[in-house]
Amino acid sequence: MTQVQPWPIRFQIGARTLFSVRRRLVRVPMELHDVLAGEVPVLPPLPKGADGWSVTSLPEPLMPAAVAEAGIVFVRQRYTRYYTDLTIGFDAWFAGLSGNARSSLKRKRKKLAEVNEGALDIRTYRTAQELAEFHGLARRVAERTYQEKLLGAGLPADVPFRAVMQGKGARGEAFGWLLFVGGTPIAYLYCPMSGGDVRYDYVGHDPSWGEWSPGSVLHMEAFRTLFAEPAALRFDFTEGEGQHKRQFATGGTVCVDLLLLRDSRANRAVVRALQAFDGVVERVKRARDWPVVDRLVSRVRRG
Repeated sequence: MTQVQPWPIRFQIGARTLFSVRRRLVRVPMELHDVLAGEVPVLPPLPKGADGWSVTSLPEPLMPAAVAEAGIVFVRQRYTRYYTDLTIGFDAWFAGLSGNARSSLKRKRKKLAEVNEGALDIRTYRTAQELAEFHGLARRVAERTYQEKLLGAGLPADVPFRAVMQGKGARGEAFGWLLFVGGTPIAYLYCPMSGGDVRYDYVGHDPSWGEWSPGSVLHMEAFRTLFAEPAALRFDFTEGEGQHKRQFATGGTVCVDLLLLRDSRANRAVVRALQAFDGVVERVKRARDWPVVDRLVSRVRRG
């Protein structure tokens, strides 16, 4: 049975949501293997009362074929879906980074080791029991992160999530990493695996350690684990752009996130409002060389 979810259509400035309008949508997320295969997704029938589909990570060349059934088509965002080939080996991957990136990562790694009595303390968690321990420690970090405070996207605390995590651990399909300084966790990374694709699902670090770049150092060391894991074939950076993703990736596909909505008065009004709002945000971004506008946008983003 096709599942319909109340889904927030967000009016955002940067990462901050000012308000949202809910629509009942059928989600059609494309996994990395679907993206690389380049196959047009099949949109499931819309149940009664559904407003439309939310399609994420659709390769842009497939867009004309995918939107044929929709009354209203709205491109929510464009980005490159990045990934890393985990079959090439850590040394080859590291050598493929720019000279500046390699020097920067080495320097950051050394700085974190120095504040931890000369040794980097990164621990890997794989089994169900280990991941139960990981979850408790990672939640202590997640509670302090901007991902949780601003976006509500920290590592989930609920029982169903923990059960799924431990189930994947029992099957060897999950990875957790923690970076410690002085015995205290300051950064975490959690990645489930499916069909050889390791997903970049949850990441965060204690903001008081931000100048040490603990997330980048932790990710580099996590890659050492993944490159040595025969079952891990690709690292999937999922939706969205980011300097960190571009730096660590070995490939990528240009994608779009779409809202495909029934042609109704209410849906047309929502899309028109969203188009107008995004247009204003874009014009403000272009005007940020004006000091007053720059201060206003920065204040809204901080909330």
